[in-house]
Amino acid sequence: MTDRIGLRARAAAAAALAALVVLAVYSNHFGNDFHFDDAHTVQSNPYIRDLHNLGRFFTDARTFSTLPDHQEYRPVVSASLALDYHLAGGLRPFWFHASTFAWYLAQLGCMYLLFRRLLGLTGAGSAGSSALFATMLYAVHPVSAETVNYIVQRADLYSTLGVVAGLWVWVRWPRARRLGLYLLPVAAGALAKPEAIMFAAVLAVYVFLFEEGGRPGAWPRVLRKCAPAAAACAVLFGFTRVMTAPGAALGGGPLAAYLASQPAAILHYFTQFFAPLELCADTGGQPLAVSMDTGGFFGLCLLACLAMAAWRAARHPVTRPIAFGIAWFLLALAPTSLVPLAEARNDHRMFFPFVGLALAATWTAALLVGTLREAGLRRIAAVACTAALCVYAYGAHRRNEVWHSEESLWRDVVEKSPANGRGLMNYGLTQMAKGDLATAYAYFERARLFAPNYSLLEINLGVVCGALRRDAEAEEHFRRALALAPNDSQSYTFYGRWLETRGRGAEAVAVFDRAAALNPGDPVLAGYRPTPESLLRLSLSYYQAGRFEDCIHTAQRALQLRPAYAEAYNNIAAAYQALHQWRPAIVAAQEAVRLKPDFQLARNNLAWSESQLQRAAR
Repeated sequence: MTDRIGLRARAAAAAALAALVVLAVYSNHFGNDFHFDDAHTVQSNPYIRDLHNLGRFFTDARTFSTLPDHQEYRPVVSASLALDYHLAGGLRPFWFHASTFAWYLAQLGCMYLLFRRLLGLTGAGSAGSSALFATMLYAVHPVSAETVNYIVQRADLYSTLGVVAGLWVWVRWPRARRLGLYLLPVAAGALAKPEAIMFAAVLAVYVFLFEEGGRPGAWPRVLRKCAPAAAACAVLFGFTRVMTAPGAALGGGPLAAYLASQPAAILHYFTQFFAPLELCADTGGQPLAVSMDTGGFFGLCLLACLAMAAWRAARHPVTRPIAFGIAWFLLALAPTSLVPLAEARNDHRMFFPFVGLALAATWTAALLVGTLREAGLRRIAAVACTAALCVYAYGAHRRNEVWHSEESLWRDVVEKSPANGRGLMNYGLTQMAKGDLATAYAYFERARLFAPNYSLLEINLGVVCGALRRDAEAEEHFRRALALAPNDSQSYTFYGRWLETRGRGAEAVAVFDRAAALNPGDPVLAGYRPTPESLLRLSLSYYQAGRFEDCIHTAQRALQLRPAYAEAYNNIAAAYQALHQWRPAIVAAQEAVRLKPDFQLARNNLAWSESQLQRAAR
């Protein structure tokens, strides 16, 4: 009994020390800025600013983002962001990072408990130390920093935590499986990101290897055991797809081209686990148009080798954790490898798969260390493992520095990917924010070489040219943005804002109206307030263009802002005249004359409408 208490005390001390090490590694990340999709899901998202929207997050996917093509169904993420906003009292990154980090520690704790249980099934004496090392290897790996620093990508963390916790509950309390409690964390993870539905496949591999002994004829029993999990995951997937907003763009380019790019992407992910030297926050957003280049060939070779290694490892109880870890790695990559996405490769996609790879690599190393121990080289192995953790921890600490600000992040992207048009544009934006317009313009022009048909780049070129008072060039860029992305509200809002600064209010109103029709939640529209005069001018423009119903509608909007606006009533009268609707024309003209008795144009319109009505009566 005393020995058991001592073991628990040492385990608790080791866990506390590990948590302190992870905290030290990430101590420089709590003040890091918002980045990427944080702009439209956090910073400009009005829904997270009111806790009364907590229920609405689960019924309306439009609350996830202000951009229609990003309105996926991720209610758990939105709810957590709203809680963080409330606790922080605003957009203070520290509180958001603290929340993410707390859940990261929770995931690491579940990983350690799960790994210890799995490795204990092998009967090896080093299960506890190996489980701790595997968890720490994952915890301080520089790849994990790509997710921990990216606030809205806590979705990856939540979904991964759901899978790890669900499997831990299954393993720890087998008698409670009939209650389905193990599915609760999985459901929460799937409502953060659908990748958590891979739990069913991961569970099947676990049952096959550890509960059925890896026997080929055991698959019918495996499927029966996992049937509830498979059904629940299928329902969760269908539910999230149904709840996703209609305008959300979930896919990328052609399936064949995307699938051809994935062996090279998987090769990149695998090599980054062992040598994370090519981490980049943005790969450029363009699918890899390759089929069987060098990377693709070696990627296919890697997949074949991993499959062979997993098959061989599954045959022996002591090596089954290796087979399970490899299977986890491949299954976790399946959703982003088989479904075309806008980017063929993204480094935060490694967060979920590396749970399995950390287990497989650690247990492989542990078995080798056992051999070294027999040869009297135990100290060398211990020093090597400690050195690996220190190197990875240093790399994660440095990645936190890269994510500190928009400027530091995009400088790193430009240095590592000089042909990345989006990276060049975003670094130019950081220079424009500093007031260095000439440098910003230079980076935008460089970006055009690699992204010639990028509407957002054209918008930014229009903004910087407008600031440089190069108006003809600015308008050319704005109009090109409209041509490239006619259904993107941003193409209209920034153009409209520029038109306002140039005294072209009537045109600005028309452009803003179009933006509001496309996306009422566009954050730029929140600060837009049309004036009665600008609406009157737009109404006149519609009249001159022969759009008489639009003329009437716009004049009525002007009256909402200024009810006693005689000129607006006169425009309504003129438009009804053009439509040969004499009675409403008379009513509008009479109101214009009542408000402004000396308004001669209104008197003329009144007289004309009355004469036409009398003529029609005769």
